[in-house]
Amino acid sequence: MSGKGKKVWNFIENFAGDKVVLIIVLMLILFSIVCIFSSSSRLITANTDRIDIVKDHLFIVALGLAFIFICYQIRSIEFFRKVSSLGFFVAFGFLFLLVIGGVGNFITAPEINGAVRFLKVKGIQVHVFEIAKVAMIMYIAWAVDALKRDNFKLLDKLSELDHMHWVKNRLTKKIIFLYLPAIIVMLMVMKGSNTAALMIGLVMILTIAIGTGEIKEIFIAGAAAVMLFVAAFGMYSITKNSEHVMFQRIGLFATRLGHHNYVKEYHEAANDLAARQKALDKLRQPYSAKIAIQQGGFIGKGPGQSTQRYVVPDMSEDYMFSFILEEYGWLGGMAVMILYISLIARGVLIVKNCGTNLFAKCAVMGLVLLISGQAMIHIIVNADVGLLTGQTLPLLSHGASAFICFCIAFGIILSISRISNRKIETETKKATPLIDLHDTVEASLADLDSFDSGEYDTIEETDENEDFYDTI
Repeated sequence: MSGKGKKVWNFIENFAGDKVVLIIVLMLILFSIVCIFSSSSRLITANTDRIDIVKDHLFIVALGLAFIFICYQIRSIEFFRKVSSLGFFVAFGFLFLLVIGGVGNFITAPEINGAVRFLKVKGIQVHVFEIAKVAMIMYIAWAVDALKRDNFKLLDKLSELDHMHWVKNRLTKKIIFLYLPAIIVMLMVMKGSNTAALMIGLVMILTIAIGTGEIKEIFIAGAAAVMLFVAAFGMYSITKNSEHVMFQRIGLFATRLGHHNYVKEYHEAANDLAARQKALDKLRQPYSAKIAIQQGGFIGKGPGQSTQRYVVPDMSEDYMFSFILEEYGWLGGMAVMILYISLIARGVLIVKNCGTNLFAKCAVMGLVLLISGQAMIHIIVNADVGLLTGQTLPLLSHGASAFICFCIAFGIILSISRISNRKIETETKKATPLIDLHDTVEASLADLDSFDSGEYDTIEETDENEDFYDTI
């Protein structure tokens, strides 16, 4: 083995965090480099070529690995807990900038296809929803842990004031620190993406349910989410004919559900070129994705042999799994799915090792559900089972903001797994062994010497031995 190979092997061997999660991350990142290089045909412009796109992606990969390393080096769960308490304010701050359209010319929020999804800071795109996902999962983990420990110093001080005793009520604390922040974030995200709001809401609900251990929390939060969407649709219905339409994305979502037969619309619009082209655009991506899956077969066409990448505009983002199936077949697709499913399994093991630390449990499980859940939604959409959601394939799809945010999530998971492993090792060393292994080994060696010297050659004739020989 070469010197570099030994260094890599020694690093993995001495890695204190969860080695399986580390391997999953590295495999996804390596696979992303290959996939971005091959699927980026539609991203090429007059001033850039494929090599430039790969160079940019390699820079993002290096930045992501740096964030993983920085998070992994943090050896205090208390640090994560304190930072996570600010998660809601981080998400709210970015989303607020998105809602108001930025600040001057320095931070802008351009509208694309009738929706505002990212901020532009001096030419750099920042996808706010990806930041909000990770920030809110960490905040929910902190809030659930704080509720269990009843650690709300500000509310305790407020309760000492006249007529403020009601803030000490557990339900009041739950509403203020759990449900209200979740509802606010979902409403703000809903303005730009219904599916992102549903994704964040679902993971937050599951994290709350896991943290509190109460099944009824799922039904309560689920009912609240349904009421929220109904209220948003009602506001859209009231304002849809006015100059300032509220929750326009809700209306678009309802329209997609009600009029999804674009094939029929395409044939009926034979004399209307604009309507025909619109229906064709709606059909192109999902149908081309299905063609890619069908042509890929079991082993795929091979790297760089995709043809549908020239047809589907968002192949490297929204339809990355279809691209993988076309070039690497079902073998490659199953390998990717196994990586995400394995992440859930390892997440469960890490949660078990966290002991009684509720914050660590909720943080790990929430982040694992976010990553694997988004991957499953992406795969379902690529199979044309559901509506186009715009949810990318974590660490594989093109997109700097999403890549960095998921790298931070993986770094937190690895750091917590490292801390929990160290704790288990420390407790194991402190524990008193049931058997003194040193004495046992010495006794065994003494018996072996006696056997070699012939002391045990003769067997005493006991009644038991005589009975035994008689039976023979």
